[in-house]
Amino acid sequence: MIIAIDGPAAAGKGTLARRIAAALGLPYLDTGLLYRAVGRRVLDAGGDPADPVAAKAAAESLTAADLARGDLRDGAASKAASQVASIPAVRAALLGFQRHFGDVHGAVLDGRDIGTIIFPDADIKLFVTASLEARAGRRFAELRAKGDDVSLAAVCDDLAARDDADAKRAAAPLVAAADAILFDTTAMDADAAFARALALIKAKLG
Repeated sequence: MIIAIDGPAAAGKGTLARRIAAALGLPYLDTGLLYRAVGRRVLDAGGDPADPVAAKAAAESLTAADLARGDLRDGAASKAASQVASIPAVRAALLGFQRHFGDVHGAVLDGRDIGTIIFPDADIKLFVTASLEARAGRRFAELRAKGDDVSLAAVCDDLAARDDADAKRAAAPLVAAADAILFDTTAMDADAAFARALALIKAKLG
């Protein structure tokens, strides 16, 4: 079984995907982490994440160990991820990794293009979204809990910029698949979102 969960940053799709995977006994892959790791590899080499040549080389040399790094969630990694994700050669290089992961034992995958590009025939597709204000509040609380000195306004601006870049990029822009279930988490906490999503999935599976 393949369950594709897509949506913008900080909509809650990662937390939701992990819990659904655990509940259904399926492997989980955070595909956004792949792009963060690629961006980090480019930064570590002193390169520019917007450089197609450097980004493609980093994507092609990505290893499982890169995904276990502890510095993939900070602001620099987020910005670099957005830059490399807009490069078609990077997305092509990571396509096989993602499909192989899902094809082996089934999986729950979350990202931006799982239901449209990676697994267009997924058994279940959820497009998870929330208002910009709600997403910014969640990300702000997450960053402050980690000790990051950020302002809510800056977080909101960053998310708005990422939304714009995700929607306008030529390679796999962020868009809900035609057959995806639209799932708005603006007024839900993590527990409510999980319960509702699991019920939707079970209903669709019959």
